[in-house]
Amino acid sequence: MAKLPIVVAIPTKNEAENITGTVRSVIGHFASVVVVDSDSTDDTRALAKAEGAEVVPYTWDGKYPKKKQWCLENVEPERDWLLFLDGDETPSPELLAELRRIFLDGRPVKPAAFDIPLGYWFGGKRLRHGYTIVKRALLDRTRCRFPEPGDLAAPGMGEQEGHYQPLAESVHRLKAPIEHRDLDPVRTWFDRHNRYSDWEAWLEHHPEVREEIRGAKTRQGQLFHRMPLKPLVSFAYAYGFKRGFLDGRAGLDYALAMSFYRWQIGLKAREPAQSAGDDAGPPGAPTRR
Repeated sequence: MAKLPIVVAIPTKNEAENITGTVRSVIGHFASVVVVDSDSTDDTRALAKAEGAEVVPYTWDGKYPKKKQWCLENVEPERDWLLFLDGDETPSPELLAELRRIFLDGRPVKPAAFDIPLGYWFGGKRLRHGYTIVKRALLDRTRCRFPEPGDLAAPGMGEQEGHYQPLAESVHRLKAPIEHRDLDPVRTWFDRHNRYSDWEAWLEHHPEVREEIRGAKTRQGQLFHRMPLKPLVSFAYAYGFKRGFLDGRAGLDYALAMSFYRWQIGLKAREPAQSAGDDAGPPGAPTRR
């Protein structure tokens, strides 16, 4: 069977729990599979090599480009098309078939990028309802780039690009999903989102950077960006409007978790302002030193 003319890039750090399944899901289907690893202290690199992936070490220098843009520039640049997978993601069989229809029929591929829906797992269950998560994961590197907003001083993200999409000349949305199934304990989800909320809260105090980033988000993300009462809107949208309740307890847990994430962002964003107000004291009171 002919391999897809696409490089799979898998950015990792300590993904030993998940990386074997991810590499196995792509190793026979794509032209090459490259794990770009940031100094893992577990067996990520050894496990990836054992499954046939190339492993490339990566150390961020604190500047742009960050990790994914670095991959676009450096991971087998002789091939135009690159598919990003997280260390806990696998392409569904339906997605592999869809990609074969697009890339192996002999016609030029017109879009510069493809948005791919995520089949999201939470608390051990595949969610069928609730949030619709879409990832711009398949890119023609000659026609795409990640933005470089002024957020290098922000906490929370480090070497990772923030919650925005790569910029592309033209985009087409695929139907079949990437399966996002994290085998790590659920506490790691909260650990990550605690860091992400640091970044989001920092943006609230840097509106010029926030506006740079807003233009590189999905349409859904841009609309949500303007919403008041985000924790309540988030829960009502996911659990009610998008029928997350049909996923049972997992749907409730995920809707609550995302609402809590939005609450964290708001609380952290308000904290410096509250501290400044507390220091000032009531009208007529002496300023604290």
